[in-house]
Amino acid sequence: MKTAIGIAPKNLSEVAHSLNELLADEHVLYIQTRNAHWNVEGPDFLTKHKFFEEQYHQIEAIIDDVAERVRTLGHYAEATLAGFLQLTHLTEATREKNDSEGFIKSLLASHEAIIIHLRENIDKYEKEWKDAGTSDFITGLMETHEKMAWMLRAHLK
Repeated sequence: MKTAIGIAPKNLSEVAHSLNELLADEHVLYIQTRNAHWNVEGPDFLTKHKFFEEQYHQIEAIIDDVAERVRTLGHYAEATLAGFLQLTHLTEATREKNDSEGFIKSLLASHEAIIIHLRENIDKYEKEWKDAGTSDFITGLMETHEKMAWMLRAHLK
């Protein structure tokens, strides 16, 4: 059944594609954060292990919200690793050391990349695609990532 919520089908398609790109970014960030959780080493292991766990739980919730927003708009959420790798704006990080500072810097860079991408597109959702709901949704996600980035940044002081 067609989604009839006052947004043109072409715009719904554009919004869904953009949200699937975000979904891909969130999955890559989730895996990066899981990697940090599993592989961090050093004298601060336990505190960082728990910190990264808190962060990946937050990202899990974001992933579910983004996928459900895509479905709300009448489209399908991307759900394959191959699809995520094609759609993401992020790259998988590699490192020689598994210290907390290296993981934090890498995760911070990914959060900041997502924040910038979201900020650049907030107006597009509302003005170009006539979807104030997704614009509002994206604003909330941006604020969540800003807080998560602040938490990471605070560890580098």
